[in-house]
Amino acid sequence: MQDLVIVLIIIIALVIGVKETMKHMRGEGACCGGSSAKPKKKKLKGKILHLYTFTVEGMHCVNCAYAVTRAINEIDGALAKVDLKKKSATVQCDREIDTELIIKSIEKRGYKAKFQKGD
Repeated sequence: MQDLVIVLIIIIALVIGVKETMKHMRGEGACCGGSSAKPKKKKLKGKILHLYTFTVEGMHCVNCAYAVTRAINEIDGALAKVDLKKKSATVQCDREIDTELIIKSIEKRGYKAKFQKGD
């Protein structure tokens, strides 16, 4: 009888864990220390001068991608498009912006970034 109770408790814990994991992977709720709200729309003021691509490790849900987007968009003159599936961020710049500044901004949020390519 005790074994049956223990097995039932384990099954219930597994079901709850799987449900929460599925919600997390769909980006529901405020996981990863971030908000599930989409980042504010941003437009660059000038002509696009540079296009950079970065790989971003550590993103595993929509909220992570939103956090990376917000980190990059906080930089004056930079506009981010983050692809969660490709684990990448494409950054448009309307002025000279050091790629190290972008990497530091991403890494400040807890993700690992690496410059991939630029024009």
